[in-house]
Amino acid sequence: MIDWGIVFTVCIGVGLSAACGFRVFVPLLILSVASSAGYIPLSPGFQWLASTPAIIIFSTATIFEILGYFIPWVDHFLDAIATPLAVLAGVTIAVSVISPDMNPVLRWSLVLIAAGGAGTVQASTVVLRALSTAATGGLANPLFALFELAAAVILALIAIFIPLLAIGLLLLFLALGKKLYRKFAHKQPA
Repeated sequence: MIDWGIVFTVCIGVGLSAACGFRVFVPLLILSVASSAGYIPLSPGFQWLASTPAIIIFSTATIFEILGYFIPWVDHFLDAIATPLAVLAGVTIAVSVISPDMNPVLRWSLVLIAAGGAGTVQASTVVLRALSTAATGGLANPLFALFELAAAVILALIAIFIPLLAIGLLLLFLALGKKLYRKFAHKQPA
């Protein structure tokens, strides 16, 4: 018999982790607020994510991250450090929400899959931003920054409120990213 509680926590963890690939701190902030409001229970040892200091820190980091992606030289620096940070944030989120009552091997395997999702989404956005920079001289990068911010917020909220849909949207984004990459990669000179 399927334990839907575990299925939902896994979907929440994977969805929020993937959202870290768009913006590292937005999903952490959304998780902190949702946990503080009592909507998302956190695993033992991760209740600090729902604390007021965590909400303040994640809010501040989110503001700086959002603004940084609209400044041309800062967005490249953020892309360089965002991939490992996205994976770390993905691990933190996944382990904080995926049920600690499940088999530890299964739990940590799912956490690593979720973190891989964060890394995959982040790598996809880096490639798409690089293609945008090459095609437009960086003029379209603010539009990509806005898209990534919206995607992080929407995916994180959907992961919390409609966890199964979040997984579908993640798969759709990855398929779209692959299609766009193939389209633009073939147009670049060898």
